[in-house]
Order: sequence, then C-alpha cells, then structure tokens
Amino acid sequence: MKWRLWLIRISFLAFFGILGAYLYTVQIDNKANYVAKAQAQGEAMGYFIPSRGIIYASDKNGVFTPIVLNKEFETAYAVPIEISDPQEAATELAPITGKDVKSLVASLSRPKSQYTLLIEKATDEQVQQIKDLNLKGVYLRPKIYRSYPFGTMASQVLGFISPGNDGELAGRYGLELEYNSELRGSGGGVEGGTIQDVQNGQDIYLTIDRNIQNEAELLIDALNKQWHAAGATMIVQEPSTGKILAMASVPTFDPNNYQDYPLNNFINNAVQLPYEPGSVFKVITMSTGIDSGKITPDTTYVDTACVKLDSKWTICNWDYKTHGPYGKITMTNVIEHSLNVGAVFAQKQIGNSIFTDYIKKFGFGAKSGIELPGELAGNLSNLNSGIGSNYSTASYGQGITATPIQLVTAFSAVANGGLLMKPLILANEQPQVVRRVISQDTAQKVTKMMVSAVDVNKVAAISQYEVAGKTGTAYTTDYDVKGYNHEKLINTFIGYAPASNPKFTVFIKLDRPQNAPLAGETVVPQFRTMVEFLLNYYNIAPDRPSQTSSSR
Repeated sequence: MKWRLWLIRISFLAFFGILGAYLYTVQIDNKANYVAKAQAQGEAMGYFIPSRGIIYASDKNGVFTPIVLNKEFETAYAVPIEISDPQEAATELAPITGKDVKSLVASLSRPKSQYTLLIEKATDEQVQQIKDLNLKGVYLRPKIYRSYPFGTMASQVLGFISPGNDGELAGRYGLELEYNSELRGSGGGVEGGTIQDVQNGQDIYLTIDRNIQNEAELLIDALNKQWHAAGATMIVQEPSTGKILAMASVPTFDPNNYQDYPLNNFINNAVQLPYEPGSVFKVITMSTGIDSGKITPDTTYVDTACVKLDSKWTICNWDYKTHGPYGKITMTNVIEHSLNVGAVFAQKQIGNSIFTDYIKKFGFGAKSGIELPGELAGNLSNLNSGIGSNYSTASYGQGITATPIQLVTAFSAVANGGLLMKPLILANEQPQVVRRVISQDTAQKVTKMMVSAVDVNKVAAISQYEVAGKTGTAYTTDYDVKGYNHEKLINTFIGYAPASNPKFTVFIKLDRPQNAPLAGETVVPQFRTMVEFLLNYYNIAPDRPSQTSSSR
C-alpha cells in the first residue's frame, strides 16, 4: 500500500515539475518572443498607435471645421512566418504592390518576422486584388492616416507629417511641427507583460477663418499668375485682438502629397521670409515723428525731388522724372504721393536714436512671438552703423528687412489706437497687449493721413467706407548687378477698414512681378477686392454714409 502512495507522490512531483519547467520556458526563456509577437500584432491592428489630434479652422460665427483630420485607409501587410513559399507569394504580390519581386522575397523570407508592410494606403482595386489572391499570411487591416481634406488650404501654416530616419511619424513644418508632441500623444505597447494604454493627441483650434483663408488664396493665386510673379503673400488680422484670420502664400503645396513638391514651397513666407518693405514703412516713420512731437501731419518742407546724403548718395522720389519737384507740401502730402524725399526730411527731424527706438517699439528687429515654427526677426543692423544715409533710406523702407507678420502687426497697432498686440494663431490664446507704441491721438492722425492717401489715389477706395492704406514698391538686391535691381521689385499694400473703427488689417505682397509694375497697378486692386469681401462677409455698416461714390 505504501508503495502506491509513494508512486502517486512521485507522479504528482513529476507532473508539476514538467509543468513548472514549461511555464518557466514560456514566461522567462520565450518571454521576449511572445512580447514581440503581441507587440507586432498590436501594431498591425493599430492598438498601440495614438490618434493624432485634429486641427480646426473657424468662421465668423465661431463654428469650427476640421481642416486636418485622421482618415481610415486599408493597409496590406504580411506575416512572413506564416508564408510557406516566399518566392511564389512575391511573384503574385509584385504587380499589385508595385514592388519588385526580389525585394519582396527578401521581406517575406525573414523566418522570425511578424509584420511586413506591403501597401500603406491601398486603393479599392488593390484591396480587391489582395482578397482575390487569398494568400495565407497576407492580410488587410484598416489603419488611420493623416488627411488634409481641403488640399492646399493653409498648407504652410499646417505643415505635414512624414516618417523620420527612425521610421517614426512626426510633424514637418507649420503647426504639425510646432505642436508635434501635443498632437501626437503617446503610444501604448507591451511592457513587463502588461498592455499599456495609448494617450491620444490634443486637438488644436485656430483663429484662421476658413472662408477668409479660401478667398485670400484665390486672390493671391490669381494675382501671381496674372503678373507671372515669383510668389505672393496675404495676411488678414483682427487689429483689436491680434488674431490671424488668414495667412496664405503661393506657390503652395498639397500636404496629402507633399513629396511631389520642392522644399521651398513648404516655407511660410509670412513669418520666414524677411524683405525690404519699401514705402509702406513711411507710415512707421510718420507715426514716429508725430508721436515724438518732431512733426505734425501739417508740417511742411520744400520738396526738390532729390536730396544728396553723406555727400555721395542721391535719393530721389519715385516719380522725379515725370513729376519733378512738388515744392512746399505737408507730411500728409508725403504719404499721399509716397515721396522718398519727404520721408528723409521727417527722419532728420526725428533724429537717429529716437527713430531707431520707435522702430524697435513697433516690433521690428525681434520675433513677433506667433506660435509658428521658424520665425525670423528681420534685420536692422544698418541702424547700428552710425552712417546717416542708412537712417534716411530706412525712413522709406530700404536697407532694413522685416517679415510680413511684423508689418501687418505694426499697422494693426496703428489701427488699434497705438496698442501693439501679439499675433495669435491659436483660438484658445487670450489677446495680449505687447506694449503701447504710439498714443491714441497719434494713431488717429496717422490713420487720417492714410485715408487721405487712399482717397487721393482712388484705386483702393470703396464707396461709403473710409479705408486707410499705404503702398510700397521696393527694390530687391541682386548680386548680378552688385546692388539693387530696379527691374526686380516687390509690391506691397497694407491697410485697414473701416478706418473709423477698424475690424481687419490686410497685408498683400507680390514678389518680382514681370515688367516691374508699381504696387498701385498690381496689389492694390486685389486689396480692394479682399476688403469688399470682408465688409460683406461681416456685414459691416458704412462709416462714410454721406459719400456718394468713389472712382476706382
């Protein structure tokens, strides 16, 4: 009887010994293999991939629309350890996947591999062909990809995502880069034998108005094509808050197919391309002179059409050959006729130190702080040289550089009664006053001067509305001619309306239009079209109701 008891005990010990050894093998020796398998299967099914945050644009009613979202596509993949004949499978898959047989054989022949991607975004036709093959070890699974449903809209603002050297998807350019970590979230996985949950990315809401953005892009695209130019940019800003309602540049690109475009198209010219702004800068010069008490809108000088600087440089008005000297005129007349000699006169009354201080107060020479990557600060180094002619040329926007975002924000400060606002691109940011740059009284006087310029020149004038604005036609530097090239110009117009209570500021720039026309011929008509659209879009009442009409 005892021997039977011992036999039972020995049998139980042997059984549990074998079971323990098996469990040890599974949990310890082969743990890595099973974890890898779970991880691979999880990745194939998309279990461990966080959902990237959605980006929304707004409209005038505060309704948000997704302009960047995640869309489901079918992904074709293989599990090589389940494929018995890699050569045969590769031969059948090659014409469907577009891959060569040799590379497919190599991918399908890895004996321990759990996952090999065959087609990232399979078309309906490819999906059906894969199903028809019915190959063991080849599967279809839905997978979420980044989608830009409006194509090229705001592409430089948005950026795109693409895989890096490590294979990980990450934001490239624009908001996809600036807020990559917030949008991406954090992935799950298998850790210590436990499945870790994913943390989905945060959504982002923009100040960009989809309707205004669309109109801006249509206008500058048409403008760029009409004048066979090198590019165009438009920004629309709400001066009282700093909110960016539109930011558009051409040439552009489609983030859904970013690989089909040159790298230059990805650059956001509004914040990353400083340039010499030209005569629009005369508004800054006049604001400085009036606020510092050195001049008034009615201050006069005798215009001689040209003036000599530092005994060697001669500065002339843009129309000196056709018009000649203007004689005794006011500072308002200088803005109306965009006279370089008048801007030089004003700067000399102001003085170099005060002039430089105000330029910096307006935000030039420093980044605006907008929440977009790669912003540049422009260049004011010529104002540190002590050379008098450098200050004179800066008075009408040559010899210094600024970005479009700096310029539109500076003009918005005048429109906003002298308060400089931080430019905002995110809807959840609260308006932030950077500083007061000029008094409210000065802002009103300068606005009146700009309204007079629009009324005199007529092209930007709109019946029953006061429109404030200023043109700029700037020369570009060219190494081929060792200085400024008078045949390669940049046209700019910046203005706001209604001038009595500005609701928006519009910046528009055209790079190197063919045959070197003036800004009044190129960008000003498109500025007017944009302002008319905005007045209608917001249903803004006239602020000059007694006016009968204005000539174009």
